[in-house]
Amino acid sequence: MTTAVHVQTVEGFGTVTVRPVDPDVDAPLLHGWVNEERALFWGMVGTTVEQVREIYAHLDSLTTHHGYLVSRDGEPVALLQTYDPEADRVSECYEVQAGDIGVHLFVAPGLAPEPGFTGRMLTALVDFTLTDRTRIVIEPDAANEKALARMVRAGFVLGPEVVLPEVDLPEVFIPEKRARLAFLSR
Repeated sequence: MTTAVHVQTVEGFGTVTVRPVDPDVDAPLLHGWVNEERALFWGMVGTTVEQVREIYAHLDSLTTHHGYLVSRDGEPVALLQTYDPEADRVSECYEVQAGDIGVHLFVAPGLAPEPGFTGRMLTALVDFTLTDRTRIVIEPDAANEKALARMVRAGFVLGPEVVLPEVDLPEVFIPEKRARLAFLSR
């Protein structure tokens, strides 16, 4: 089991733990999450457990991109990915600043509705992400109005709508994506 890289108690919410994804251990759990219809924007619907393991093993091999499993009081509740925007296709769509960090967040399916859940969890994730950075950039699908509204409520400032170019490498294929940039500064 991998060691936690961030543990924070959020008042009225619980203890949020962030640890690196272990591709071999976590692939079955993540596969279940990313293959639900609500995960369409995540881009992994239709993958097998082995493909999910391979994707996160590849991510784990990079020094610029990282995957984290987020738990609340010991229960897995989200998948967080961080990346250096300079090493990502998003750098073709905006002027990257020193201290920027890119973030993708996927909240686990099947959780009982809990008002304020994502916002309170974001408290810990923003603190973790901005530990040694000054600005978060996100680029959710431009049609994902729910995610955009959630991020605005969390304090993100909407940026332009952009088209992220296709990535076609031997180890990964990511199709072109119409996205909406948003930023949160420390």
